[in-house]
Amino acid sequence: MLEALGLGAPEEAVYMALLAGPAASAQDLAWQTGLEEATSERILRDLTGRGLVAVATDTRTSGPAGLEAGPAPVAEPGPAPVAGPTPAPAPEKPGPEAPRPTRYRLTPPSVALAPLLVEQRNALHLAETAYAKLTERYRHTAAHTDGGVVEVVVGAEQVAHRFHQLQCGAQRELLVFLVGEAVAVAREDADSSESSALGRGVDFRVVAAKDYLDGDDVVRDVRESVMAGVAFRLVDSLPLKMVISDRERAMVPLEMTDSGGVPSAVVVHRSGLLTALVHLFEKEWAQARPVFTGTGTLEDPAGDPQPTAEELEVLALLLAGVSDRRAASQLGLSIRTVERRVRRLTDLAGGGSRLQLGWHAARAGWL
Repeated sequence: MLEALGLGAPEEAVYMALLAGPAASAQDLAWQTGLEEATSERILRDLTGRGLVAVATDTRTSGPAGLEAGPAPVAEPGPAPVAGPTPAPAPEKPGPEAPRPTRYRLTPPSVALAPLLVEQRNALHLAETAYAKLTERYRHTAAHTDGGVVEVVVGAEQVAHRFHQLQCGAQRELLVFLVGEAVAVAREDADSSESSALGRGVDFRVVAAKDYLDGDDVVRDVRESVMAGVAFRLVDSLPLKMVISDRERAMVPLEMTDSGGVPSAVVVHRSGLLTALVHLFEKEWAQARPVFTGTGTLEDPAGDPQPTAEELEVLALLLAGVSDRRAASQLGLSIRTVERRVRRLTDLAGGGSRLQLGWHAARAGWL
């Protein structure tokens, strides 16, 4: 939990153990965390130097067990002692008490951790600034270098590496064409990158050719992806495989026969060629049809999907000039439900504007 603030696992273990109690010694913390006492001592000194831990002020005192301090006894007057056997030596008085081990307590986290957080934020800001400058410099250099727009990647390992770079580096959008079986990137590895992108809130759209569903367990994997948030559509055929990241970079595999049987691909940077690939995706997306519902139910790709009665109610109000919000009020629905139904109607109509939706509805005889 504290790794992002610069604490390793042992340091965090000691810190969290101190958090559970008011104060503890290095020996106590070693016993609680399973670390060596010397390691615990070193970590405490380091945390103290960084201001995260302070030496606890302990005002308690203690003496030898069973003894209490008091006035020295006064001898009673009496007759002089008679000579006799030598008395046994008096017991030795206890020596001074051994020093108590140093105990430590946490500095309030709101005071101690705030500077670390500011430091990490500043470091991230500097990294982002450097990233922007390097990216812009690379683009400027590539624009004046032969072949700078297209980069050739050769070898299964290199192709897989660049694929994961595109998916893991996406911040806004991923557009993917899927055709046939995977060659350079294993499906389970692609699923891992997909989950990472969805976790960051990336808009993930996939168009697949029918033959993609012929692989083992592919339908199950696609269903799970749709339920996780991937928008998935199917077409009869696609001209190529492709992944586009944030509309700034794309990767297209090359025919293995052209590279001596070695998997290879081209990475396309921002250019007119990349713009053409984005337009190609959008065109295929508009013509493709969903094969899974949001709950993972498989639709019949060969069938002709029609709007439901509920969707037609929304469509009738929209064509009458009623706004989405007013339609939601009249039908007793949430505005999001109305927007979702309108989006599905638009998908069934092949995309486009609401004016085109009305034209398609009249042509298809929906109303």
